[in-house]
Order: sequence, then C-alpha cells, then structure tokens
Amino acid sequence: MKKVILKGFIIVPTADLPAVKKALVSHKELTRNEPGCLMFNVTQSEFNLNRFEVYEEFINKAAFEQHQARVKGSAWAKATVNVQRHYEFFE
Repeated sequence: MKKVILKGFIIVPTADLPAVKKALVSHKELTRNEPGCLMFNVTQSEFNLNRFEVYEEFINKAAFEQHQARVKGSAWAKATVNVQRHYEFFE
C-alpha cells in the first residue's frame, strides 16, 4: 500500500490560540503514538502566530483514516472547530 502524506497549514483565530496550543501538546503525542504514523509535525509560524504548518505521514490510507476517526471526538477537534484548514493530500 502507498504511504499517505498530508501537508499544508491551518489558520487559528486569535481568540482560539491559547486553547489550540494547549490541545496541540496532547494531539501531537497521541498521533505520534498511533500505529502507522511515520511523522507528525504541527509548528507555529514565527512570522504569523495564527498560522501553523502541518505535515503528516502515515504508512497507508487505512492508518490515516484511523487517525482521522480518532481525532473526530478529541479535545483537538473541539479546540480547532473555528480553524481554517488548507491541506494537500498525497497517496
């Protein structure tokens, strides 16, 4: 099966920054420990504090879909409800 890559960025409203940054700590840890996660990075821009660069790699589509299912009900999902997502998806 093909590796799955998601890359892009999110834009976080200023009012949501504290909650998003707090939720991001456990979101990174949980995701990096998921079976099939090869790489997971979310990094706040130094130049635009509302922008976070996102890069994810999973061993295959099934692992990526399991990740997406876990995230749906997570603290991360709740904290990022107002976030604008700009992603590219590669298989």
